[in-house]
Amino acid sequence: MAQNPGSIKSTKVYNVLFLCTQNSARSIMAECLLRRWSNGRFNAWSAGSTPSGTVNPFAIRTLQAFNHKTDGLRSKSWDEFAVAGAPVMDFVFTVCDNAAREVCPVWPGQPMTAHWGVEDPAPAMAEGEEKAIKAFRRVYVELESRIKIFASLRVDGLDRLALQSHLSRIGGEHASTDALIQAGAE
Repeated sequence: MAQNPGSIKSTKVYNVLFLCTQNSARSIMAECLLRRWSNGRFNAWSAGSTPSGTVNPFAIRTLQAFNHKTDGLRSKSWDEFAVAGAPVMDFVFTVCDNAAREVCPVWPGQPMTAHWGVEDPAPAMAEGEEKAIKAFRRVYVELESRIKIFASLRVDGLDRLALQSHLSRIGGEHASTDALIQAGAE
């Protein structure tokens, strides 16, 4: 009996690295979000160019409020992922404008890259707990929207140029969520 080619699923699990300068909030949240929405298709990590050494407590609170496991989360250098023996990345996304402007290491395997910049929620901490909570939740929701779209892409069904176009549109400031979801379904 012949199999329907549309029913064949890829068994490849893609490696994804989220970058932010300090690896204390946005990239950590993105890592947790992709783990939740990956459906076993993606491994997620995060790192920073100049890691703070600690995960922002408001990032931890936000993740816990949305029922993410936070045990083992840590702020780490992107150098950990640019050495022999590190997982070879298929995708590398910057989630802060500073990291996007920095000279990144040369990643083994020539991963696809895109900038998905979101506003830094940390400055809101100076305005009090209520504003900080709102700022971190706003960043969480924005990242979750992008990551859900990414996780729904038929990655192995797109050529490299089309995939790069989708990745760039996901990070676009003016892209509508409906348009991105439709593009991912193509």
